[in-house]
Amino acid sequence: ITEYFAVVFQVYIIEVTDGEHRWTVKHRYSDFHELHEKLTAEKKVDKRLLPPKKMLGKNSKSLVERRQKELELYLQTLLLQFPQATPSPLAYFLNFHLYEINGITAALAEELFHKGEQLLQAGEVFSLSPLQLYSISQQLRLAKPTCCNGDAKTDLGHILDFTCRLRYLKISGTRGSVGTSNIQESSLPFDLSVFKSLLQIEISECSSQQIQGLSSLRSSLATMSIHRTTETMMSILVPEASEFSQWEPEGAESGCPVTAVIPVWRNLTTLDMSHNCISTIDSSVKLIRKVEFLDLSYNQLSSVENLQHLYNLVHVDLSYNSLRVLEAAHTRLGNIKTLSLAGNLLDQLTGLSKLYSLVNLDLSHNQLAQLEEIRKIGSLPCLEKLNLSSNPMCIIPDYRTKVLAQFGDRAAEVCLDCTMTTEKELDTVEVLKAIQKAKEAKDRKSSGEKKVHTLNPTAGDHSSNVCDINLSKPSSFSMRFCVQLHIETSSLGIYTEIKLALFTFPKGKPIKQELRHKIKHKP
Repeated sequence: ITEYFAVVFQVYIIEVTDGEHRWTVKHRYSDFHELHEKLTAEKKVDKRLLPPKKMLGKNSKSLVERRQKELELYLQTLLLQFPQATPSPLAYFLNFHLYEINGITAALAEELFHKGEQLLQAGEVFSLSPLQLYSISQQLRLAKPTCCNGDAKTDLGHILDFTCRLRYLKISGTRGSVGTSNIQESSLPFDLSVFKSLLQIEISECSSQQIQGLSSLRSSLATMSIHRTTETMMSILVPEASEFSQWEPEGAESGCPVTAVIPVWRNLTTLDMSHNCISTIDSSVKLIRKVEFLDLSYNQLSSVENLQHLYNLVHVDLSYNSLRVLEAAHTRLGNIKTLSLAGNLLDQLTGLSKLYSLVNLDLSHNQLAQLEEIRKIGSLPCLEKLNLSSNPMCIIPDYRTKVLAQFGDRAAEVCLDCTMTTEKELDTVEVLKAIQKAKEAKDRKSSGEKKVHTLNPTAGDHSSNVCDINLSKPSSFSMRFCVQLHIETSSLGIYTEIKLALFTFPKGKPIKQELRHKIKHKP
């Protein structure tokens, strides 16, 4: 029989209050003892200040309650002893580096003192939280030394030097409270004007109301990504709009009186505002004339407006919005090459028929049901990639070949639903094209578009024009189709004969089956 001894120890929960912010920290008595050893060595704290360690009865309720009061008095005495600057060991013990503005900036400054130059030279993206940015902004507003605890490594100057030279920044907020605190990051304002050289910025899980100084980045920023942060484009691109009733972008000619001229985003070429709650493409896009890549996916758009101001657009992503129709899209989308409309409510493609420079078109996960809609984009001369997956039309028999047939002679150049066209599909497309041509010939003659030559009604007088289409190589297939169109003119009238021949090769011996259909045309 083996005796089992349970290990029991006490954990003290410390509640720290700093103004409106509160948080909790958990420590054992051994952590207090370690802290006290550091303070007595570095700050000459009285060794008798910490309650002594007791071995007998240490887990009794009375001893635990008494020690709790003694340790609380110990921490309060330390804070009173260092009113100007909290010693580093005590600050880390109380998690000041996570929740208190002086501790946060000191910890960041020390990190940049050691690694800042290396990070800048590597050109990597540097991440900061809204709480860190808020702490920096608050420190800059305080009339106090940049190094309050006497440690040069924690000087605020290390942060300012780094932010002035940083080129790639990522700001990620949190929903709800930060850690064990009551701090809501979305309510903390922060200023971005300390960043002088930014080329790229990504902001997520924030609120547009808390972002200040974004307009100071207009002269340098090339790429901007904003996610889960705003309900309007205006609040990001023209934050000054709330102050002026009438404004115009710099360089624009306006016949109406304006109260402000707003500088444009001079170098911004990529704007990603996906995963927001944007319902309208407002007039703020007038300030981003150089944008080539625009991503507005996963928003709440029901129409496409104002994009005619973006002359340089090449790639546009409007997927997963609430678009039902795009009327005259060429008047707004200009010479774009890539357009994603996946995940909308489109059931017709009328407005896309004149996007002549379009190369890649994604229409997956829409409401397209009729193959006739594909004809409206079948004549686009540059289209190479088309995605129609997860539309109602996909359940139509021979869906792929019927879609490819809408592109006529360009069928071989089109990659449908991320799958290259096969030789077998091209053969079937040629059959469909031949049948379509025969039908068109019949329609032309019946409508009088083609003149009918009258011949003398002499028996046996006739002429025949034959168009043979050989679609495959018998040596490479066990089955092949041959279609022949005969346009026959005789004294009895004009006929179009369609002959479909199916060749199979069982055991190497060809067997031919023919299906003939003759159409008589009306004079």
